[in-house]
Amino acid sequence: MLRIRHWIGCLLSSLLGSAVYAEDSKWNMPYGVSPLSHEIYNLHMACFWVCCVIGVMVFSVLIYSLVKFRKSKGAKASHFHEHLGIEIIWTTIPFLILVALAIPATIVLMHIHNTDESALTVKVTGYQWKWKYEYLDQGVSFFSILSTNQNQINNLAPKDKWFLLEVDKPMVVPVNTKVKILVTADDVIHSWWVPSLGVKQDAVPGYINENWIYITTPGTYRGQCGELCGVNHAFMPIVIRAVSQAEFDKWVIEQHALAGTLQQAGLKNMTPDELMKLGKTEYEKNCAMCHQNTGEGLPPTFPPLKRSRIVTGPATANIGFVLSGVPGTAMQAFGDQLDNRTLAAIITYTRNAWGNDRMIENRQYTVVVQPQDVEKSRHAGR
Repeated sequence: MLRIRHWIGCLLSSLLGSAVYAEDSKWNMPYGVSPLSHEIYNLHMACFWVCCVIGVMVFSVLIYSLVKFRKSKGAKASHFHEHLGIEIIWTTIPFLILVALAIPATIVLMHIHNTDESALTVKVTGYQWKWKYEYLDQGVSFFSILSTNQNQINNLAPKDKWFLLEVDKPMVVPVNTKVKILVTADDVIHSWWVPSLGVKQDAVPGYINENWIYITTPGTYRGQCGELCGVNHAFMPIVIRAVSQAEFDKWVIEQHALAGTLQQAGLKNMTPDELMKLGKTEYEKNCAMCHQNTGEGLPPTFPPLKRSRIVTGPATANIGFVLSGVPGTAMQAFGDQLDNRTLAAIITYTRNAWGNDRMIENRQYTVVVQPQDVEKSRHAGR
């Protein structure tokens, strides 16, 4: 009997010790920095402790029975059938446990989708493979794109701390402010997921789902697309920078000024060297994941740009292809995503890279594309 008690005591200590350790373990759900993430964490831990108690009780009875009534001690199995009282008990108790857990779970679910009294509204649109953020009241809009170096992705350089978790333009929000998030998608289903904020919202084409965030601590918080959205699913991270209200107001002003500057520079001619330098940078950011740095692509889904009949053909057709994309394929329409200057640089780069310029010269088509050429194509397509 002493040995049995010792074994049961060891089991209880082990299970309870593991449970206490789990609260601070890196394998556990993060506590987060928002009230919503705290509610979700507390609900998770309540369910966890209920499971621990049930586990201790079940395994204690099981181990006790195995040891106490083992065959070597001469125990003989009893022969019995149903017992109405026991069946009622082991049906009623789990039912009551589920009801007890369902009540707080329902309350948390109601809080998750209660976007009332939001002070800021941001529309989040998922694309393959990037996020677009639109601040509906501030008139600010931009795409957030993976900024991890292609050499790291291709194992040609050491991976840094934020490998596949860094973007060129993070989402910026003020702390201690309820921010309504309107989540949708442009192509396939994505999922906007930031664990430390306690938010994971599906982005479905044609639908707008609502959620919200409220960050109490300034800092940078990271997430990823939580849906298998395609071959480059791992390459669309989420980065949110929480700042003070004053810093946020300053950031909004800077974004308006930047947009005005880009608009003024959008139709100015650039030298071939300027186009090639900017084009290489923007190509690696926007196009290399599909078409590769070498221009070889990933056929058949992503065709090669090297020696492509589109890239080495007339410039107007090349520009129209990039502006409008190809419906029904993975080729997106970049006309609404990138400005004239950026598009002109990317198109010029692809028409000169990988030996394409020699093919174009032989066919006497234009090698250099200027921002004004892109603007003319925009108007021609309207």
